[in-house]
Amino acid sequence: MTVTSPEQMRDLGRRLAKLLRPGDLVLLTGELGAGKTTLTRGLGEGLGVRGAVTSPTFVIARVHPSLSDGPPLVHVDAYRLGGGLEEMEDLDLDVSLPDSVIAVEWGEGKVEGLSEDRLHVVIERTAGTDAQDCDVRGVAVTGVGPRWADEDLASLAG
Repeated sequence: MTVTSPEQMRDLGRRLAKLLRPGDLVLLTGELGAGKTTLTRGLGEGLGVRGAVTSPTFVIARVHPSLSDGPPLVHVDAYRLGGGLEEMEDLDLDVSLPDSVIAVEWGEGKVEGLSEDRLHVVIERTAGTDAQDCDVRGVAVTGVGPRWADEDLASLAG
């Protein structure tokens, strides 16, 4: 699907949040500035969590408790973590996973072992020469595992 502005990226995150439930793992892949944190901000809004969702680059993981009876959002930035799952285990994500939605930026190749079920979101900038095209992104959402087998992810295109 194509996203043409940061507002649309947040809206995509809000729509995606409606599909998420406790135990879901979301991997966010894309270059610096692609919109991973913006999408996660929309997830937080859609899940109704407390606190501003900002990039957790320097704290590595940030927990946003639910303001209602929904799951908390655990937002992880694995960019600075060089090790695989072993280094991620120090964050105790496996303890948080059953009760939370965990969104991991830069998690590809590092956190897949946390769950056989995960949602992989790949955000790519489209090549444009026009100044209007600078916010245009291609977003692919792929479900992995039985949890996502019957989920209509095409509905996210809105």
